[in-house]
Amino acid sequence: HATGSEVTTQTSTGTPAPSGTGTMLLTQLPEDVLYQVLLYLGAKDLGRLSQVSKSLHGFVNRDAVWKKLAKECLNTGITRNGTDIYPDIPLKERVRIAQNWFNGVCKSSLPLKWKTKLLPWLQLDMDVLYISQAAHIRGYHLDRDSKKLRRSPSEIYSGHQGDVCRFVLSDSHLISAGSDGNILVHSRRGGVSLRLSGHSQEVNCLDSKDGLIISGSRDRTARVWTLSSYSPRATIAMFDRVWSVAISPTLSSFVTGTACCENFFPLRIWDVERSACLCHLGSDFRRGAGVLDILFESPFQLLTCGYDTFVRLWDLRLSPQRCVMEWEEPHDSTLYCIQTDGNNMIASGSSLYGVVRLWDKRQTKCLQVFQLSRDAASSPVYCLRLSSSHLYAALASALHSLDFRQNTTSS
Repeated sequence: HATGSEVTTQTSTGTPAPSGTGTMLLTQLPEDVLYQVLLYLGAKDLGRLSQVSKSLHGFVNRDAVWKKLAKECLNTGITRNGTDIYPDIPLKERVRIAQNWFNGVCKSSLPLKWKTKLLPWLQLDMDVLYISQAAHIRGYHLDRDSKKLRRSPSEIYSGHQGDVCRFVLSDSHLISAGSDGNILVHSRRGGVSLRLSGHSQEVNCLDSKDGLIISGSRDRTARVWTLSSYSPRATIAMFDRVWSVAISPTLSSFVTGTACCENFFPLRIWDVERSACLCHLGSDFRRGAGVLDILFESPFQLLTCGYDTFVRLWDLRLSPQRCVMEWEEPHDSTLYCIQTDGNNMIASGSSLYGVVRLWDKRQTKCLQVFQLSRDAASSPVYCLRLSSSHLYAALASALHSLDFRQNTTSS
């Protein structure tokens, strides 16, 4: 057992060995042995041990010591496959903030407000938060230290004759879908480089990866586009309004979510090359149980949510593909959007009172709930985005920010 910075061995009877015969400093252990010892400690114990001496402080603060803990926590940036999303932030600091996510310790603020009620959408790219407001998309830089939005936008993208419904980002382009039925490909260096026209009604949803674009519309079609063509490569008759689409990380297939008014299989997987339906997911959706948001966690795992008030996790490796876990919104509210940390956490946005819920995938009960709108005329949460320390939620007339960096006494 360890006492301070010493390791004391014991005799076979359980009493400590005589002084000088079985005692050594922790720092005298080989590094690989010390590392294995520290794997048994929790965050509080590691924090206290780091205060014993300078040498232990340096060793304990290494990312390798905290990696096992980080994988078990919420939103530390370590995904299920081991990818590190935030390599520039020490893991010890991320584990500290993760405890705040788990306990709901945060500070709420309103970085942006506007008078007209809108259906805003968000994207977060490094230190820039993009938000659609009517026909425009504005990019706001986040201050590196305070993470507050600067008052004036650094980028503005325009061109639609109606409201922007959805938009996605790539390294070189911002691609937006509008209520005017058009898809605009904006160069991130400035200007509209491509206008894709084909839908007869508003384009509700959009996804894009590696030059491939999938769009879904109220006109009951889904379309497959590429950045190298002005006309769609394929048009798929859906016989129902399309509310959500998502391209698989493999780029070989995509998923559509419809309103479930005309077709009782609202979730279907399509082959990109042949535009043929590969399969449908689930068979017990009730009429009107439309799917409003779809998110791939891996090529084989898919998260969905919508009017039926559930977040569902689908495993595409099983035969047949089926839902393997589900989380129910306890107040029977429509779920407009979902986000995930790629590991243990899901955030969902509800249709009433601006309610955001945090879920731990290892349990079915809601972990934390935040009510962002307290007005009589409540607003849905239309979009959520996560960083290592913040949750951003877009409501009808304001952008809300939850800051989880608050100091605690846990370490």
